[in-house]
Amino acid sequence: SLRHRRTEDDQMSRGARCCFGLLFLTTQVLLHGLITLILYWVIQFRWKDGQGLPFAWRGTGRVALEKQWNLHPVLMVTGFIYCMGQAMLVYRSCRCCRRIYNKLLHTFFHILAIPCVVLGFLAAWDYHSLRTDKDGNADPIPHFYSIHSWLGLLTMGLFLLQFLVGVFSFLLLLCCESATASYRAALVPIHSTVGTTTFLLAVATAVAGLTEKAFFELSITYPGWVRYIQGAAPEDLPSIGGIPYSSGHFLESVLLNVMAATLALLGVLMPLLLWTPQFRNRSQHSH
Repeated sequence: SLRHRRTEDDQMSRGARCCFGLLFLTTQVLLHGLITLILYWVIQFRWKDGQGLPFAWRGTGRVALEKQWNLHPVLMVTGFIYCMGQAMLVYRSCRCCRRIYNKLLHTFFHILAIPCVVLGFLAAWDYHSLRTDKDGNADPIPHFYSIHSWLGLLTMGLFLLQFLVGVFSFLLLLCCESATASYRAALVPIHSTVGTTTFLLAVATAVAGLTEKAFFELSITYPGWVRYIQGAAPEDLPSIGGIPYSSGHFLESVLLNVMAATLALLGVLMPLLLWTPQFRNRSQHSH
């Protein structure tokens, strides 16, 4: 009943409410800020020709392929970090809603994540398979050779398993609610733990991907930003292909680091919000 839910909600002390509100607001700022930063990075540094849109899908030529790759980081972060993060926070933020509405909203965010993950995966797959050299000759990149790709496969596998088990156990089995109540109650802590683990794996995968891109794209210029802010002359800093070190190298290096730090902070704040006992209602211990 509504009165019962209010009683449970009132169990959170004022201090806990204040702390929860601050952490929740910070997490939302980081989630939205991360999407903004990665879009800015793609538009500012990965949109090489400045023509049309910074994104493309299965076009022709090297430029179109590079634009298709741009979909990979944007969609993967949107699906695995933003949508999954919001899905997990539903059970902490929507305290006044009935549990079935929380479940549906939780499922909705995961459904939004699925096309993001699928298209993001295909964008990277095509980029590796269809890559050519400057002369137009086939020059593919091997699939699944890096730490980033291995972590990504594990993350996608856990996400798929979580989604299937969650839909079956906590939605479909509601048709025989009383008969499956004990099973669903026993599954809740496992489902929650694996869900948090999947999110943390997604964070690790994204950080590995950013690190990989930093060394591939910036190469020896990557550490140059430290000396740049100390006032070193551009000609004294490392350069690639005769292009002198510039403010663009500095900005991209720092931006990649800031995105990685944002991901790391989310990896700390999300488990705090989800697993701190003072932030949990009794009604949220069972699905």
